[in-house]
Amino acid sequence: MAIFMQRFIVPQFIDVKDKIIGPITVHQFILMIAGGIIIFLSFRFGDVPFFIFMSAVVAIIIFLFGFFKVNGAPFHDFLLNLIMSFKKPGLRVWNKELTDEELKQLIKELPKVKIEKLERKQIANASRLAELSLIVDTHGKYKGEN
Repeated sequence: MAIFMQRFIVPQFIDVKDKIIGPITVHQFILMIAGGIIIFLSFRFGDVPFFIFMSAVVAIIIFLFGFFKVNGAPFHDFLLNLIMSFKKPGLRVWNKELTDEELKQLIKELPKVKIEKLERKQIANASRLAELSLIVDTHGKYKGEN
């Protein structure tokens, strides 16, 4: 008895947005309509300097959020990443607190590191790396063998 598997068409280019009017996507079209409404309202209910100022500001915002890309990513993604990077600290420090028991256990385990079939130069580097990591983990309480 033969089992036939169904065939499905796998969508291609799923990251490309649908175009509705020439090269304009739905997102860009909606932004342009919203900007047009804001500009019309500033024309209708404001004086001429306010209208000119609002038209310039809205046009710049529509251009940035609708058409401008930074490193191939939309501007709103860039702006969100910029805000998140300002919220987070630039330098992250690991502050692990060790109890005396954990410190003693780490010092006991250091000589038990087994290194097999390595060249003499690699053995020195590997043991030095283990020793340096222990110094970092113990916040300098363990001074090393030297």
